[in-house]
Amino acid sequence: MPAASIKKKSWTVYIVRCANGALYTGITNNLASRLADHNAGKGAKYTAAFGPVELVWKKRKKDRSAASILEAAIKKLSRKEKDALVK
Repeated sequence: MPAASIKKKSWTVYIVRCANGALYTGITNNLASRLADHNAGKGAKYTAAFGPVELVWKKRKKDRSAASILEAAIKKLSRKEKDALVK
């Protein structure tokens, strides 16, 4: 198969609000499935303990590396800065 015909999956950086009001940031290449996992208690340990979750922000990136960089930057933000981002 020619390289041009291989479709690369995009990645999504997302923020969910947990039932306790906390914001959780993650990345995925299948947002719908990941949100379902979080809400079924199969996602991250934190969201399993404090779910259900609600999607409050998302941004698509071209590859996993770009998504990981943005995720790390968001995780370094203060709560006040994260609240401003999701508004």
